[in-house]
Amino acid sequence: MGGWQPLPDDLPPEVRHFVEQLRLLKDRTGLSLVALGARTAYSKSSWHRYLNAGQPPPRQAVAALCRIAGLADTEAERFTVRWEMAVQAWPRPATVPAGGDDGGHGGRTGEEYEDDPTLPWWDTPPEENARGRSRWLLWTAVLLLLLTALVGVVGTVAFG
Repeated sequence: MGGWQPLPDDLPPEVRHFVEQLRLLKDRTGLSLVALGARTAYSKSSWHRYLNAGQPPPRQAVAALCRIAGLADTEAERFTVRWEMAVQAWPRPATVPAGGDDGGHGGRTGEEYEDDPTLPWWDTPPEENARGRSRWLLWTAVLLLLLTALVGVVGTVAFG
């Protein structure tokens, strides 16, 4: 895996294996971290953390990378299983004591993993899309009904 910085020696085997596989998948795309960030909802710096085992990636980030890399459904499912195992074993960084030095991490504590940034519309779970679509359809139907009633009243008054 040329070009990658070495992973920490104390990583659990599940995490090490997952990150190595994630790196291979990223390399398979031929994209830089900037290009990968542009094609997903995750920034270059987020991908850097994920690919160097600094933070576990959200499931949606892994799914986006699998999609970009062109993995078949069964391969993507296997990748998701690897992700689940890695996240279970992922070491949590030590928390910053109250009022203590955060070591240059911008005030973030170790418990603040980036779980799930705002999802783009293509990654929104179907039930959330369906709820929003139903509400939109209801309002559209109500407005059309009111418009039809208004046209009927105006027509009756004008031609009545």
